[in-house]
Amino acid sequence: MTTPIIRPASEADLSAFFPYLADQLSDNGQHGNPLFQPMSRSQRGVPPGRIETFTRGVATPLTQPGWRRLWLALDGDDIHGHIDLRARPEPEAAHRCFLGMGVHRDARRLGLGMALLEMAIDWATANPALDWIDLEVLSVNAPARALYRKRGFIQTGEIVDLLRIDGERHGYVSMSLPLRWTL
Repeated sequence: MTTPIIRPASEADLSAFFPYLADQLSDNGQHGNPLFQPMSRSQRGVPPGRIETFTRGVATPLTQPGWRRLWLALDGDDIHGHIDLRARPEPEAAHRCFLGMGVHRDARRLGLGMALLEMAIDWATANPALDWIDLEVLSVNAPARALYRKRGFIQTGEIVDLLRIDGERHGYVSMSLPLRWTL
């Protein structure tokens, strides 16, 4: 694998993105991977409604509720990872955005996650309307939590036993990165 190029995704990229995403999600809680999505290990494919929200969000201007921006890590035509920032649903939280990301199984532990984070953080920092990046991660996902901490995200809370997945109790950790503030 050569070093992937990270670039913003367009609406035209979505037809290749969704099969990649379905494949990436197939690793959720499988083959020694922790759960990284709040869904059953047996669920396959992209969760209902996700395709529509991505498609609609990518086309929505940043000044409107529901916007989403997506970046892809590409090696030729192959997608090796993605990161997205999206508007928070609360109108009063327009100064914050929410982060989601994933890296394909063949590209994990090679620095791609940090490179994707840097791309999205640089974009958000250049956007004067944004002051914070927020995320939620399953408590059991220690590799993701370590990556976010390494990049400066601060744990702001944890809800234990928030989710019941496959008969197991799971918590959610909230983390935030201040773009223009210090804590």
